[in-house]
Amino acid sequence: MGFFDMFKKKAEPAPAPVTWPFMVAADAKGTIVPMESIPDDVFAQGILGKCCGIDPSEGKVYAPCDGTITQAPDTLHALGIQAASGVEILIHVGVDTVEMKGEGFKANVKMGDRITKGQLLLTMDLDKIKAAGHPAVVITVVTNTDDYADVELVASGDVEPGADMLKVSK
Repeated sequence: MGFFDMFKKKAEPAPAPVTWPFMVAADAKGTIVPMESIPDDVFAQGILGKCCGIDPSEGKVYAPCDGTITQAPDTLHALGIQAASGVEILIHVGVDTVEMKGEGFKANVKMGDRITKGQLLLTMDLDKIKAAGHPAVVITVVTNTDDYADVELVASGDVEPGADMLKVSK
């Protein structure tokens, strides 16, 4: 190894090739809530993009795909993800939980982190969310919905993290 070799950046492994349609996985364990049934008009009307929710049965949120964390507010109630495919995802934990100012939430990732599907992103105290009077539904939004032919909910009933949930078609 030459002197300058120690300053060279190690090659990152090539990301897995993106296949279409692109599947956004369930990011929590619980029961699927269709977009129009989410208890918040902004999400229910698809104003931020097509989405769905999961009424969580445990206080853990997992990565719905491989990507990079693009938003990680101090309130810890939401995360933005740029998928390797270009799909932009917002995970919003609960309704009006921004008012909790991070109380009851713990992030396992920070802005700029590369994540892999299934990785634990954050934990939440479901009892604290309920005690604060907020629905705990974990909302997953494709914020650049307009860039795609369709974003369709393919899951229903009870889901496990990692199960196919939203199908994004080019």
